[in-house]
Amino acid sequence: MVENVVYPAYFDADRSRSEGRRVPMDLAIEEPTVDEIAKAVQQVGYDAVIEREKTYSREFDPRGAVVVRGTEDTAKNDLVQAIAAYLGVIRE
Repeated sequence: MVENVVYPAYFDADRSRSEGRRVPMDLAIEEPTVDEIAKAVQQVGYDAVIEREKTYSREFDPRGAVVVRGTEDTAKNDLVQAIAAYLGVIRE
């Protein structure tokens, strides 16, 4: 089973690309949470497991991570872009 780990910094509008943001600014949101990310992952159609104690390597404070399971047929970048699109819808 393939697992991808997704961190809130990937979608954070307050971060630059060099600080870990992986989506364009028009898809980024302010202070994303692991709960929102997990909800978006489920909307995309994958299983999500929240790990609240995880810390992204470019950050000091733990904001958690979401482990996405069952992504054998999807590239990580495509997955991140799809999650970002749903995060924008969730926040509206």
